[in-house]
Formats: sequence, C-alpha cells, structure tokens
Amino acid sequence: MGIITWIIIGLVAGAIAKAIHPGKDPGGFFLTIIIGIVGAVVGGWISSLLGYGTVDGFNIGSLFVAVLGSVLLLFIYRKFAAGQNRS
Repeated sequence: MGIITWIIIGLVAGAIAKAIHPGKDPGGFFLTIIIGIVGAVVGGWISSLLGYGTVDGFNIGSLFVAVLGSVLLLFIYRKFAAGQNRS
C-alpha cells in the first residue's frame, strides 16, 4: 500500500477514533494523523496475528481494523499522557 493511502486511512481512522473516544489531546491534527497511521499498523498486526486479516487497501475491512487499532492506541496514549501529568 502506498504512503498516500496510509495517510488517508490514518487520517480517517484517527478522526473516527477521536470521535469514538473524545477528549483533550495535545498535538491536534498532526497527532490525529500519526495516531491513525500507527493505529492502522497496530490494528493490522494484531488482526493478522489473530487470523482476521490485515490492512491491505482502502476498503471497509481495512478501515475497521485501522479504527480499532487507532482507538486502542489513543486509549494507551491518554493513559501514558495522564501518568506524565501527575509527576
């Protein structure tokens, strides 16, 4: 998959993940894209390990996996960031 497709899926997945899991996040637009792209990779990796498929193009299944990965990554990011703010 090309880098442009990863960026598009990452942007869409990051925006959907932020809508599913709203809250204050530092970084704004660019962080949303990065969380979406990394979330797509994490989601595809976990999905392929479990035998459900991978992020292999711009389709509904890939977007679903990317969104799940992005929500997971956003949750972990917020837990980590909250721990940093307590120090």
